[in-house]
Amino acid sequence: VQLQASGGGLVQAESSLRLSCAASGRTFSRYSMGWFRQAPGKEREFVAAISWPGRRSRYADSVKGRFTISRDNVKNTVYLQMSSMKPEDTAVYYCAADPRDWGTTFSPVSWGQGTQVTVSS
Repeated sequence: VQLQASGGGLVQAESSLRLSCAASGRTFSRYSMGWFRQAPGKEREFVAAISWPGRRSRYADSVKGRFTISRDNVKNTVYLQMSSMKPEDTAVYYCAADPRDWGTTFSPVSWGQGTQVTVSS
């Protein structure tokens, strides 16, 4: 599956932003989908994931209560709604896909190209 992320930009603290990730190629169905992020000088970290067809989700503690992941299985798109954003949310955000059944870990096999999110204080 090929992934194309979009929606990044420059926002002020406490603002909201929605990222989108469009999937193409192999069927979108059965894939768990998720988002990771990588800040300058830091390792890539998990942000959120959602199961197929979308009943279950999990979040990093740092974004819980502020970010919401969702998916539209007709449009083959996964979203990350980010609210109450903080400067520490600044990073390149990557969408990812895991074809395995939903489990205790989310281990992607496909990655999107990344979209930059910058939060100013």
